[in-house]
Amino acid sequence: MSQPKLQKLLDHLVASWENEVVEFKQAGKDYPTDKIGEYFSALANEANLRNQERAWLVFGVNNKSRQIVGSDYRLNPERLQSTKMQIAENTEPSVTFRNIHQLRNSKGRVVLFEIPAAPRGMPIAWKGHYYARAGESLTHLGLDKLDEIRQQTMAGDWSARLVADATFSHLDEGALQKARESFARKYANRFPAEEVMAWPLATFLDRAKLTQDGKITRAAILLLGRPESAYLLSPHPAQMTWKLEGPERAYEHFGPPFLLNTTRLYRRIRNIQLRLLPDEALFAVEVSKYDQKVVFEALHNCIAHQDYSRNGRILVTELPDKLIFANEGGFFEGKPEDYVTGDKTPHRYRNAFLAQAMAELNMIDTMGYGIYSMHLGQARRYFPMPDYELGEPAAVKMTVYGSVVDPAYSRLLIQKTDLPLDEILALDRVQKRLPISDDMIRRLRRDGLIEGRKPNLHVSATVAKVTASKIDYIWTRAQDDDYYCKLITDYLKKFGRATRGEIDKLLLNKLSDALGQEQKKKKVGNLLTKLRRSKMIRNDGTRAKPKWVLAE
Repeated sequence: MSQPKLQKLLDHLVASWENEVVEFKQAGKDYPTDKIGEYFSALANEANLRNQERAWLVFGVNNKSRQIVGSDYRLNPERLQSTKMQIAENTEPSVTFRNIHQLRNSKGRVVLFEIPAAPRGMPIAWKGHYYARAGESLTHLGLDKLDEIRQQTMAGDWSARLVADATFSHLDEGALQKARESFARKYANRFPAEEVMAWPLATFLDRAKLTQDGKITRAAILLLGRPESAYLLSPHPAQMTWKLEGPERAYEHFGPPFLLNTTRLYRRIRNIQLRLLPDEALFAVEVSKYDQKVVFEALHNCIAHQDYSRNGRILVTELPDKLIFANEGGFFEGKPEDYVTGDKTPHRYRNAFLAQAMAELNMIDTMGYGIYSMHLGQARRYFPMPDYELGEPAAVKMTVYGSVVDPAYSRLLIQKTDLPLDEILALDRVQKRLPISDDMIRRLRRDGLIEGRKPNLHVSATVAKVTASKIDYIWTRAQDDDYYCKLITDYLKKFGRATRGEIDKLLLNKLSDALGQEQKKKKVGNLLTKLRRSKMIRNDGTRAKPKWVLAE
């Protein structure tokens, strides 16, 4: 958001002043993250209850005088943005700021935290506690408000319905074990794994959002039910089907527990290694036909968004060069392209109870990042982007490619690893003979990435060949010392310290191939000396066994 727009937004927020969805704080550099998390929970829940899309937490405005006083909270941009991760790690379900904006006002710096409303039916907790607002005050979310949010979708949420005759004996022991392990990994910073494993079953299932007050839901049967318990969901067929089409034909059905059977379905897919562009030895790259994370993301999305009331099954069709995932029910909120950049967060879910349980078990996130991560996964493997087919009003089909469509497109992705995602998406549309905007055409043409005249555009093979001739140079070209120094400091920021062996492992294979092994090690030593003399790092070990850390 531009500075003028941020100023206009701040003026509007100040004019309306503090209410249940806006909070102002002066907030110094040491403002506690725990307090931010509490306000995040409260403001998100209140925005939901008031049918607002977002709420605001504003640092740098005095909450008495209404004057801009400025805030020095996390002046470093990277550290400021890291607040997003800290919030996502401790909210249930995992949600974070839609954006963190900085306004550079003449009176001081203002930080505006944009908080998405809690999804319908899913109140937001911070470290296990639900918060709300009473006027301008922070308070706990009362049972009346908690029930109001939870009941928003319960009546229409197929997955939240209780299964009258179900008992814990209808749940699969293997699925329960895996569920506890997944939950323990997700909350490793809050609960020791041995504690999670020792919880009584009723306690675990309630905390994992699979049961309601110890009573089994349809979501619990879908994810954890024994195979023979599927009848409890009748007449709704809780079933995934894998179907092989082509020279060979086969199929297999998979019922509950979906937590385990998604892996069994994945193993039926013929995921061989492919050698891309074998006619150009210089470009030969080996990749798996399908990325496991992409396949699981697609399959788990089908489970979360399936309209089970339509009595259909989830279908995964394997063709020689692609996978097609199909589930019942139209695309629930917005359009697939809204989620490609990872900026949109859904406000509603068809199966809110099931989605929350799957998030607790690390099967999905609830931030709308799934489509974004699938596109990135395909781009990193030089394959076409996923396609969505929404021709049928009550069904969604998604295609994941396991082959090259246009060799020029794949060559560009192999060689130009710094292409932004929006350009990759546009090049993907060009290779599929789909239209792109005039602005993007000018941008791609300016960079020499496309050729031809509209509408007969194609990815430039000339650029691919020119880039090819430069590959040997890239492998032998030395990067600037600043690049290698930043790798070292980034490593120390993340892990705290490093031995010489760890730094060698980090850098040696990144240094120019024109250097011999001893020359590379000497180069690393020179880089460490440079950083030490500039007082960016220090040795907390000995000369013989150094332990490098960032200088205070």
